Amino acid sequence: MASKQPKRRPWIKILAIIILVAAAIPPFQVALARFLNPPTSPMQFQRRVESWFSAKPEVQHPIIWVPLKDTPVQLIHFIWSSEDQAFFKHGGFDFAELRKAIEAAEEKGKSVRGASTITMQCARSVFLWQGRSYVRKALEFYYTFWMELFLNKRRILELYLNHIELGPGIYGIGAAAQEHFHRPVQALTRSQMIALAAILPNPRKWSPVMPDATVQRKIRRIERLSSRAPFPSQELR
Repeated sequence: MASKQPKRRPWIKILAIIILVAAAIPPFQVALARFLNPPTSPMQFQRRVESWFSAKPEVQHPIIWVPLKDTPVQLIHFIWSSEDQAFFKHGGFDFAELRKAIEAAEEKGKSVRGASTITMQCARSVFLWQGRSYVRKALEFYYTFWMELFLNKRRILELYLNHIELGPGIYGIGAAAQEHFHRPVQALTRSQMIALAAILPNPRKWSPVMPDATVQRKIRRIERLSSRAPFPSQELR
């Protein structure tokens, strides 16, 4: 009697190929971003689609790319002070801040918020979409790993500053300077730079031009933080 041949399961091979291809897409995208400036992002496309179905459509402003060497160091200092002072020290994940965020969430009985590093914010601004889900958060961590592996801190910072959302339909510091203050980013005053940094992480609600009480408190906080923590400008060389 002939021995029975094991049943072939081609779907397993197909599934394995799909998983491998899907896993290879993020490192490939990140590798491209090392040399090419992404002209748009999934999040920006998401905002455009949302605007099409909105009663009040938003004007989607094009990115005005600002090379890191042409970006005012003072503006970088304010954003760094507010968002991630350990940026040049960690490998994409600030576990000390994450632990604090988890402890604070447990005390308040809420979900974990905050503790996103600049690299993590950059990952979702350049490669992902806006929203809260475990899938997106897992992808954010995955992209962050590859960004820290393939890109240096200067490039991550440059991508972040040129893709971060800074108002309805406004992405990057170049477009933000023009739309909010009608001038190039290099011509911003100190107070305007602080106001821009202060509207993070809620730039669709807060305004740097007409700051409400919350933004004014953040402005004062950034003033204190930046005065206490000198910016390591040597990291930009």
